[in-house]
Amino acid sequence: MRLLEELQDIDPKEPGDWPLLVKISAFVAIFAAILVSGIVFDWTNRWEELNTAKQLETKLKTEFKAKKAVAINLDVINKKLTESKQSFDALLEQLPNKSEMDALLTDINQAGLGRGLQFELFRPSAEIITGVFSEQAITIKVTGNYDDLGKFASDIAQLPRIVSLSEISITPTAGHLTMDTIAKTYRYLDAEELTAQNQSSKAAGVGK
Repeated sequence: MRLLEELQDIDPKEPGDWPLLVKISAFVAIFAAILVSGIVFDWTNRWEELNTAKQLETKLKTEFKAKKAVAINLDVINKKLTESKQSFDALLEQLPNKSEMDALLTDINQAGLGRGLQFELFRPSAEIITGVFSEQAITIKVTGNYDDLGKFASDIAQLPRIVSLSEISITPTAGHLTMDTIAKTYRYLDAEELTAQNQSSKAAGVGK
């Protein structure tokens, strides 16, 4: 009650004349207000920092899990890459090089003759270069019986070099069968051809 009465009698413009109890109360109130304000502003900044730190922690955990998964599977990935390279190298070995093309054409011809077929046409076309590979088509027309034609196709498929038969057409001819087909074989360009191919591509690009 006394404090309330003293508060009613004080002049806000003359704090020096305030009673001691009022001065102490005002000081405590101001101090408490400053303390609370400081805590509020400080904790607001700390809260923002905490949220930022949590977001960074989540990001780092995600990156760690991703890198850990890669590290765990690294051996498997390396093994698959090695297997893929071995498979690719094995396929390349089935492609003849430039010096082996003539021998391959001879093998195709001999496969037909070995089955008793009569060649009406055996015409290799010019090579077509696509990227790092060269494709050569051979137009073939052979005459024989059904079994020999089938065995000839099987012999072609079993050659150590890749040869495919396409556009196969079989028609009866004077008691026999005539097969028209196109055999295609591919080879990997050698170093000199690749260099020439790259230079040609660059020259074509400059010309444009």
